[in-house]
Amino acid sequence: MKKILLVYNPVSGHAAFKNKLDAVIENFQRRGIFLSVYRTQADDNLAFADCLKFSGAEGVIAAGGDGTLHAVINWLKKISADLPVGVIGSGTSNDFAAHLNMDDEKIFDAVAQIRTRPVDLGLVNGKDFFINVASAGVFTSIAHEVNSRLKNFLGKSAYYLRGLGELKNFKTVPLDITADGENFSADAFLFLVLNSPSVAGFKKISDAAQIDDGKLDLLLLKKNSPGSLITLAKKILAGETVNRDENIFSLQAATFEIKSFAALTSDLDGEVGDALPLKIETVRHALNFFC
Repeated sequence: MKKILLVYNPVSGHAAFKNKLDAVIENFQRRGIFLSVYRTQADDNLAFADCLKFSGAEGVIAAGGDGTLHAVINWLKKISADLPVGVIGSGTSNDFAAHLNMDDEKIFDAVAQIRTRPVDLGLVNGKDFFINVASAGVFTSIAHEVNSRLKNFLGKSAYYLRGLGELKNFKTVPLDITADGENFSADAFLFLVLNSPSVAGFKKISDAAQIDDGKLDLLLLKKNSPGSLITLAKKILAGETVNRDENIFSLQAATFEIKSFAALTSDLDGEVGDALPLKIETVRHALNFFC
């Protein structure tokens, strides 16, 4: 019987995963998979390592949002545990799971059949990994400031409502960027460094981003008029790709160095990251992912 460690976040999304936990266990057991269950808590890094060791797990499933998946990957990397990872998307934001079109039945079968694919990771300042997106700018602070109870109640709408209230305060910041050794500067509202094209609930922000090509995709929202911002927002809400929009500067590279005179804190898969400057590297095929 295969052994898998299921890591679930009890407060992700509407805190509803705990109500489906028994069904998840039953579906895995029916496929010959024994689950050890770990509930996220304080001091997770040490507790997770101990749980993983004693479980004898051959893989790890993260049940939660992008932040839960982000945490699991970083815990595994910090203890050099080379195990396949999967996700049951049950958080406010499930962008990576959405990109892979992962539903519950698909993850059950993928684990049972040991069906994986190699995916790239981003590495920030030599210590923090991300699987989906690193960003900084006007919207980053909004995501970090949204009250967790409001987020769990309203979902993504909480971000949008907070964003509408902050429109009058939006300002560009100066950025100095080195991409694979090439230098340039720009004033931008924000930047995104993408691994997958799925961001903030929108599945195809970029038609260039791929999770296994050994590169990351930089998108800068350039300084522009309120009317241009509204037009761009309409495209995004309509599900259109925007990496070639005139208000967006985009390029691909394996490494980025991003600096700014402004005080900016990064966001990594929805979690608070380092303040700028950032050195971001692509780690190609750093993880095997159940899919």
